[in-house]
Amino acid sequence: MSVRTAFFISDRTGLTSESLGEALLDQFNNLTFKRATYPFVDTPEKAREMAAVIDRTAEQSTLRPLVFESISNPEVREIIKTGNALHINFFDAFLGIMEQELGTPARNAIGKSHGISDTRRYDARMEAVNFSLSHDDGISDKNLKEADVILMGVSRSGKTPTCLYLALQYGIRAANYPLIPDDLESTDLPRMVKPYKDKLFGLTIQPERLQAIRHERRPNSTYAKIDTCRSEVADAQAMFKRHGIPFTNTTDKSVEELAVNIMQACRLNRRF
Repeated sequence: MSVRTAFFISDRTGLTSESLGEALLDQFNNLTFKRATYPFVDTPEKAREMAAVIDRTAEQSTLRPLVFESISNPEVREIIKTGNALHINFFDAFLGIMEQELGTPARNAIGKSHGISDTRRYDARMEAVNFSLSHDDGISDKNLKEADVILMGVSRSGKTPTCLYLALQYGIRAANYPLIPDDLESTDLPRMVKPYKDKLFGLTIQPERLQAIRHERRPNSTYAKIDTCRSEVADAQAMFKRHGIPFTNTTDKSVEELAVNIMQACRLNRRF
C-alpha cells in the first residue's frame, strides 16, 4: 500500500493542526499516512524552507502530500501554499465566515491557545499537575481532601496517565490509589480513601489486556500471569459494586475518552 505524507504545520506548538488534522485523517483508516509535525513556522524564511521540504517530499513520492496548517500570518500562509501539496489551512477555512458573521476583521496574529497568555489559567493547570504527581499511586494522603476525584484500580489499569490528563487539560486535582492484594481481600474500602468515598471513581480493564501490559513491565512474573490479572480485576469490580463506586472499563478507551467520561460521571467542571 502506498504511503502518503501528512504534514502538520503551525506557527505555534502544532497541537491544533495535529488535533484537527488527525480528526480528518481518522476518517480514512483504510489508508496509510506518514506524519511529520513542524511547529513554530512563523517567519517568511521558515515558510520558504517549509515549502522546499514539501516540494522535495512530493518529488520523492507518487502521491501528493497533505498539509494541515494552523498559520495565522497571511504572508507565511501564502508562501507555504507554494509547496506542491493539498493545503488545508484552518484559518483560511474558518476566518472568512467568522469575519462576515461577526462584522469585524480578524487580527491575523499568532495565537496563544497553547501559550501563557492567561497566567491564572496556566497556574491552575500546573497546580493540578503537581497535585496529581504528589498523590500518584497512593504516595501520600496529605491534603487528599482537596482532591476533585480519586481514581482507584489495580496496577497498570490506566490511573496515572488519566490523572495527569485531567490535571493538564481541565485543571482537575486528580489523585489515584492502587488496589493491592491486601485491599482486594478485604470487604471494606482501603483505609486511605475510605473517608472520601464520594470522590472515588474506579477503573477496570480486560484481564487479557492487563496481562499484556504487565508482561512488558515484568515478563514471566506472577504479577503478569493471566490468573493473577483475572482475579485482581474480578475482586476490584466486586469492590466497586459492593460500595456503589462508579467505574469504567479502560480497555478500549483513549485517555481523552476516559477523562471526558470521568468529568461527566463525577459532574466535575473545568477549572479554567
